[in-house]
Amino acid sequence: MTIQKYNVNNNSKVSKIIGVVSGKGGVGKSFVCANLATELSRRGYKVGILDADITGPSVPKAFGISEKVTSDGENINPAITDGNIKIMSVNLILNNPGQPVLWRAPIVGSAIAQFFENVNWGELDYLFVDMPPGTGDVALTVFQSLPLDGVVIVTSPQDLVTMIVEKAVNMARMMNIKILGLVENMSYFKCPHCDEVTYIYGESKVKQEAQKFGIEAIATLPINKDFASLVDEGKAELINVDELKSFVDTLEEK
Repeated sequence: MTIQKYNVNNNSKVSKIIGVVSGKGGVGKSFVCANLATELSRRGYKVGILDADITGPSVPKAFGISEKVTSDGENINPAITDGNIKIMSVNLILNNPGQPVLWRAPIVGSAIAQFFENVNWGELDYLFVDMPPGTGDVALTVFQSLPLDGVVIVTSPQDLVTMIVEKAVNMARMMNIKILGLVENMSYFKCPHCDEVTYIYGESKVKQEAQKFGIEAIATLPINKDFASLVDEGKAELINVDELKSFVDTLEEK
């Protein structure tokens, strides 16, 4: 079977394409994707996000974007956040953002192709692809068809999730996709009054998982109610996750 390879249009030039993946939903993959993009944008890089989670798009809301995207007659002009991050998502073309996307996998794959090829991304240093959760057909299409420079895997501390991480790691390696790092979200809660650290979902497992799979770059992110409030308010660019900064350093180096 011939695999179709996607390419950006003549109006676009993208230096690095990074997929943000998770073996299952609910671990905060989109939150991590938004914060990686925001941190690199703060450092002066030109950044974009392709929201490939077609049936569960959350990126526009996190950045407070509700206006529909426009077209130049040939390609789509992406939405642009206050911090100059370019975004393309299915919710930016639907008449009603609450409308369910009842598309079969081939149509979803076609939509992702159009979001990559038919969007005027311009010149970007980094394009993050917020992948759908799991290791199914759509994730396989993205892995095979987009020229990914690597993936960041997002997890959380539960035993069930660590099992799912193994599936995501093995899928990336089967597809010869480089694993850039492992981020454990909701790793712990730090009391704002006494600084006591509580592992609500159990002790962190990210170091053991990283060693198991030979992954060097890791990050553990706290549970923080202020982060959730800012995302709900569409102010993701105001979030400053100190625990992610050294991880972003490794992305700059790769």
